[in-house]
Amino acid sequence: MDRSGLELWGGLECTVARIGDSYCDQTVRTGHHERLEDIDRVASLGITKLRYPVLWERIAPQGLKRANWSWTDERLHRLKDCGIEPIATLLHHGSGPWYTNLLDEEFPEKLAEFAGAVARRYPWLRRFTPVNEPLTTARFSALYGLWYPHCRSDRDFVRALFNQIRGIAAAMRAIREVIPDAQLVQTEDLGKTYGTPMLEQQVRFDNDRRWATYDILYGQVRLDAPFMQFVQNLGFSLDAPTLAAMQCEPEIAGVNYYVTGERFLDDRLHLYPRACAGGNERQAYVDVEAVRVPEGTAGLMPLALECWERYRRPLAVTEAHIACTQEEQVRWLDELHTDCIRLRAAGAHVRAFTVWALFGAYDWNSCLTNRTEYYENGVFDVRTNPPSETALAEWTRAAARGERLFHRSLRTAGWWRRPERVLYSDEPATGLTA
Repeated sequence: MDRSGLELWGGLECTVARIGDSYCDQTVRTGHHERLEDIDRVASLGITKLRYPVLWERIAPQGLKRANWSWTDERLHRLKDCGIEPIATLLHHGSGPWYTNLLDEEFPEKLAEFAGAVARRYPWLRRFTPVNEPLTTARFSALYGLWYPHCRSDRDFVRALFNQIRGIAAAMRAIREVIPDAQLVQTEDLGKTYGTPMLEQQVRFDNDRRWATYDILYGQVRLDAPFMQFVQNLGFSLDAPTLAAMQCEPEIAGVNYYVTGERFLDDRLHLYPRACAGGNERQAYVDVEAVRVPEGTAGLMPLALECWERYRRPLAVTEAHIACTQEEQVRWLDELHTDCIRLRAAGAHVRAFTVWALFGAYDWNSCLTNRTEYYENGVFDVRTNPPSETALAEWTRAAARGERLFHRSLRTAGWWRRPERVLYSDEPATGLTA
């Protein structure tokens, strides 16, 4: 914990995404599955809390009766011995084992059954993330069709979202039967949408939708808000019993922030390559990364402040990663970490900052849909044997001590703050809406 009271957490990219009939397991692909000594590497950084996989698909791919806990037993006890508290993730961008999926009516109960088994086996655990980024996962799996069950409809998207949120509430009830003081650390993407005045309605809808996970879990649903009206128009009930079944207040709202998470919608199609064109049933427009247009991004601080002012509950930045050079990665972490300290000074209760993807990740440039061996390193680079430390290791150790590392790379602003970030029109939009 640094002098501002901000804790430094760590995290492993541990997605098990089903693409068609195959599973993409980041824990295997980065080699962490085979390296118990990785736990000691994490401990050497000074990190005391770690988002860690206790994943349904890995432990019980054939059901709980045939569950194999040996790998998880060894890793969790090694973490405990090293003085690192795990924040157990049960589902990370997955749809569960083969015998369920996000559209399965019994999905919440099946996840809760697994969560109860985790709690009984590891009753000393205290923090859980039953489902990572349910809104993002529902979009990618049931609206965009990239991940299993590869659907592309509004109804399937809402069903997948609600199933995951019901699963979170049911899982926490099952966990708390064994561990009464168990805490929910709920993660979700913190992205925001901006756009030209002609697209105000779509921008407003996107920005309302992004709060759906927290609104439902915190019991702050507004039935007249754009996204909830959309849900009701699709025929979904939002009566009191339905909402109560999904309510489960997180102890910590975990916000994940990426440079591509802020989007810009533009109806001026002639300013962009034809491949960028898309739209909704009423309007044609492009949807591009806000960092790539003149208006740029707002950055972490104002977006996290929005979250704080909306819920007034403790926050943590639970993912902070950028795929780039090591120097740019240091700039990225330093900027976001500084924003967290400034947020605390402004009165927001920001509990922690997480150095994400400690051992890097594979193929996120295609959202895991192509096996091209595209690797982005984290604090460690797993392409060497053993994994080698990157420039982020020195930064992380300094942050864990409550110090600021004056790395040479910090003399220059990150690429997302420099003029060369702009790829598309150099003609700024007027009357920008957000």
